[in-house]
Amino acid sequence: MDKIRKTRSGRLAKHGFGRDMSAHIRIAIRSDALCLGVLATQVFLDTYATSGIRAAIAAEVVASFSTQAMEACIGRHDGYIGVAEHAGHLLGFVQLAFGARHDLVASSAPAELERLYVQAPFTGQGIGAALLRHAEQAAATRGSADLWLTAWEHNRRALRFYVRHDYRDLGVTDIELQGERHRNRVLAKRLRG
Repeated sequence: MDKIRKTRSGRLAKHGFGRDMSAHIRIAIRSDALCLGVLATQVFLDTYATSGIRAAIAAEVVASFSTQAMEACIGRHDGYIGVAEHAGHLLGFVQLAFGARHDLVASSAPAELERLYVQAPFTGQGIGAALLRHAEQAAATRGSADLWLTAWEHNRRALRFYVRHDYRDLGVTDIELQGERHRNRVLAKRLRG
């Protein structure tokens, strides 16, 4: 049974994490692939499988978050994954694609924020904001002028989060997952120039 305690800020914290937690962000390595895939699966299902599991959702999870798929993401020359970690436990991660373009993003040097996932017990503790700042710095260091992303239109928490961090809503796009179309919002932030 998980122990739950209150931190000095009054928040409940599982496993003794919370305000006193000293998480750090580092570059993902190949041996992270298994844990990244499981963390991504958990966050994806919590976000998108709100009515249960069906074949399209299950197929997307297997295709996108297997250990092999995550190893391929870690090894991409045009990509980057940063992980938030505490005491050997992954709490969240951010995934970038340098040079990725979208019709709604007018940029000579774009980067896409493909994923920013934080495990549910650690949301609201600044980990997502720290990962986002880390992603912005990583993109700027690689020469990107703009960072853009798509967020599912029903993921209100994510949409509010990005607006709070100065991302502009540029409009609607449809994302296809396993033959199904899903309406998303395109958001972007100027990093330089």
